[in-house]
Amino acid sequence: MRPFPDDLVQVQQEWTAVYRQLADRPGHTGLRRRLYQLSTAVLFHAHWQERGGRTPGALWELRSLGRGERGWR
Repeated sequence: MRPFPDDLVQVQQEWTAVYRQLADRPGHTGLRRRLYQLSTAVLFHAHWQERGGRTPGALWELRSLGRGERGWR
């Protein structure tokens, strides 16, 4: 498992929570804005600069952590 900074994992966890809230209340402008902010925070986090960029596998693993899943399936 790749090591991710705690703040990046925390942002991904919040992204997952907001995404689920938005699924329950589609069209809620405040939630859409927050999801956009969190998406930007994840995609442009300094971690990706240090690691040579985002890869699909790394993003998948981070999303799994954000959902509370452990390890690879």
